[in-house]
Amino acid sequence: MAVCEVCGNDYDLAFEVRTQDGGQHFFDSFECAIHELAPVCEHCGCRVVGHGVHVDGRFFCCAHCARSSTPRGEHVRDAVGSALG
Repeated sequence: MAVCEVCGNDYDLAFEVRTQDGGQHFFDSFECAIHELAPVCEHCGCRVVGHGVHVDGRFFCCAHCARSSTPRGEHVRDAVGSALG
């Protein structure tokens, strides 16, 4: 059994997540994994669970938040691989 690093639950169905930088994390639920590892939208502060939008090195949950926070935001589209254009 492994202990969830977020909630401390000792659970026989816990799972491990390895990150690109070599980190190892143990969680008892996707909820805890999202809480710990998902990026945060730079506009509204919500956890980004889907693809999100990258603009000029910044990360947002959706095109609306990206448009609201970037000078050229009117060109941001909400799609996988969104970019200014």
